Amino acid sequence: MIIIMKPSATKENVDRVCNVLNEYDMGVHLSQGNELTIIGIIGNKNKIQHIAFELMDGVDRVVHVAESYKLANRAFHPEPTVIDLGDVTIGGDSVVVMAGPCAIENQDMVMDTAKFVKSCGAQILRGGAYKPRTSPYSFQGLEVDGLNYMYNAKKAAGLKMVTEVIDEESLENTLEYADILQIGARNMQNFKLLRAAGRTNKPVLLKRGLSATIDELLNAAEYIMAEGNQNVMLCERGIRTFETATRNTLDLSAVPLLKHKSHLPVIVDPSHGTGKSNLVGAMAKAAVVAGADGLIIEVHPTPEKAMSDGDQSLNFKQFEALMRDLKACAAISGRTL
Repeated sequence: MIIIMKPSATKENVDRVCNVLNEYDMGVHLSQGNELTIIGIIGNKNKIQHIAFELMDGVDRVVHVAESYKLANRAFHPEPTVIDLGDVTIGGDSVVVMAGPCAIENQDMVMDTAKFVKSCGAQILRGGAYKPRTSPYSFQGLEVDGLNYMYNAKKAAGLKMVTEVIDEESLENTLEYADILQIGARNMQNFKLLRAAGRTNKPVLLKRGLSATIDELLNAAEYIMAEGNQNVMLCERGIRTFETATRNTLDLSAVPLLKHKSHLPVIVDPSHGTGKSNLVGAMAKAAVVAGADGLIIEVHPTPEKAMSDGDQSLNFKQFEALMRDLKACAAISGRTL
């Protein structure tokens, strides 16, 4: 349920409505745009059904929101969310590129990769220190050592850093290193981890689950936001379908759909979305034209030797060429890269 105030509503009008809601122990989410103020109501609406908000000074109308997610809903927050990382913003007029290896293997590899992707225009270093793998015998990551290597590389290259957390212990270990916490597809509905991420002050990159619907993804984001952390990015990384020619089916229709339903920034992962390096470029360019706020791309100096996901990783030459093409794609929609 949301209360839309009139353009002429005063601060006193808004405060009066909020005070009434607080008296009934309702959660209040205030969204103030250039023209309208919207008061989002969270809680059991049966408590306040008897109150005629439409008769209160400054109130234009009351709208009932059918979706179970509220804070992530564009109806609650019509203006797009922009996440500010200092010298990098996500969700504004520029397209952000997050690039780096699937897994951190050693200091030299991640250092070389960080400096190269920075030289090509990437703004955020991606890489895995904790690796949840399908097989228990696959490389599981270097954990804290990997975080240290990645942190050294991001500082040397002048990048921000995003890396995956897989449980509450890895989350705590990662907080002092990362600028963005990534919650992977396998943990999209790990509600305990989502709540823990929501209690931090770090932006969260939330990946869509292997077979998750759009509404399930948005409700997962709601778990994080309900704990107080409003800086959430939604990541389309491909879903499991009957198709076996690609690793996953990259659902690019999710980009405009998510931006219609939610105010949160949308990131696309064409590496996991296709599983094939020769498809990454085309899908990355299509994602930008579709309106994605950013891309997360796997890059490795020697993909054929990578300890994780070499088949979907771009080498340096491929990434450099892609970045040139992406600038033109961003310009089509009036944005920069």
